[in-house]
Amino acid sequence: MSASIPAALADGQGVQVMPAETEPTAQQAADILDVSRPCLIGLLESGEIPFRLVGRHRRIRFADLRQYVREDDARGKRSLPVYNH
Repeated sequence: MSASIPAALADGQGVQVMPAETEPTAQQAADILDVSRPCLIGLLESGEIPFRLVGRHRRIRFADLRQYVREDDARGKRSLPVYNH
């Protein structure tokens, strides 16, 4: 998340703009984080990323995904695709 949108576009990467209050599905959130859906579910169930249930479906605020990425980057665990705000 450290690169800018123009830099990502210059590198030929796609960008997507969405409101912070957007609630992607679990699969969409996994795609945003570039992890498998089971890996994302593990992050949710362990409390690393907040979520809410809508029926049996998990909803994750995009703002919470961004926060997780920031914290993950600060810990230096991995490099994620660019999803700048």
